Amino acid sequence: MSNGGKVTLSVVTADIGGFVGRVSSHPDVLDTAKERLHNAKEKGLIKDFHVLRCGDGLGLIIYHALGERSPVLHELSWNAFFACMDAASELRLHAPERDAHGGCDDKGTPFGGGLKGHCPVIAEMEFTLRESEPVVIFMVNKTLTGPFNLPLYKIFADPFNTAGLILDALMLPGFSFKVADPAQGGNSPRVITLSTPNETYPLLALIGSTSRYVVQAVYRNSDDEICAVISSEKLKPAGDSAAGGITPLGRGEPAAIIRCQTGFPAVGEVMEGFAHPHLVAGWMRGAYNGPLLPVPFYEANPARFDGPPRAIAAGFQLTEDRLIGPHDMFDDPSFDESRRTANVVADYIRRQGPFEPHRLPEDELGATALPFVLEKIKNRFKKV
Repeated sequence: MSNGGKVTLSVVTADIGGFVGRVSSHPDVLDTAKERLHNAKEKGLIKDFHVLRCGDGLGLIIYHALGERSPVLHELSWNAFFACMDAASELRLHAPERDAHGGCDDKGTPFGGGLKGHCPVIAEMEFTLRESEPVVIFMVNKTLTGPFNLPLYKIFADPFNTAGLILDALMLPGFSFKVADPAQGGNSPRVITLSTPNETYPLLALIGSTSRYVVQAVYRNSDDEICAVISSEKLKPAGDSAAGGITPLGRGEPAAIIRCQTGFPAVGEVMEGFAHPHLVAGWMRGAYNGPLLPVPFYEANPARFDGPPRAIAAGFQLTEDRLIGPHDMFDDPSFDESRRTANVVADYIRRQGPFEPHRLPEDELGATALPFVLEKIKNRFKKV
């Protein structure tokens, strides 16, 4: 299916049954996803695909010409995840129904026409291929909203990270950040676009609040070309019937697609944005802050306190019809010190146990029994 000479890259992610607990994904689940996407490729629906996992998070990387928000592509992903959920259920994996359909395990629920506002969550971009088109796709596990805010700022707005901001003529005018406020507006959150370097300080004022403001996309100021996209939907709170009533706010781990080289940050500048393991919300039960550990594919197994949170990076070269890759971008000893620092930070912050700021503030907890606790002891509070 042609789309005016443009191509689309989509990354769809969800947690579909943990092996063991919430540590990893079982090979049978990955094979189920591969089989579904292989069949779609054989039928000519998509150009190419790859299946990745980070911890118990499953990622479908789909290369196609259907355009963004294609009902065909979204339904394909939807059905693939339900098939994976069946495979996970047969293996008695942990919580296979958790994210397959907004936290709802009703397999009879029909596809509603799009993934927006549900889990799985999707990042996708449509663009015209350059002569050479390198991209890096990042997946994270055991995080909530906003884990990419700081790296994206460093990659696209910090010349101490990205030399191209002062050395590449196409990058000199800077980049614009599309920022969403998913806490407002339900499936249509408020968004604002801020241009750097002129609006750097207002941008930082917003995206530093990672629990609320989330970078959705980055554009090049010189020609408004798309540079990066992030799956940034913040899911509906528990009790919202459209989400099945059991999906906590903030669940649904995001992914990012970043184009590199020739007018965009170089691959090395993109990777440098993750060289310092910044703190992110998530970790155990979606209730704790911890360092984001950049790891190769084979180390994306968060087992200590269900963490620390992990990030993987898959590099691809795109042709007209193929995804060439992936190259495991964090499988590099230059990130050893980053991993060492992250483990030191994890040791330090774990000693705070259930105390903030290791534990998230009460209104940001991904899973909590605090309302139950308060209900049991509410009559014992006395006015002073």
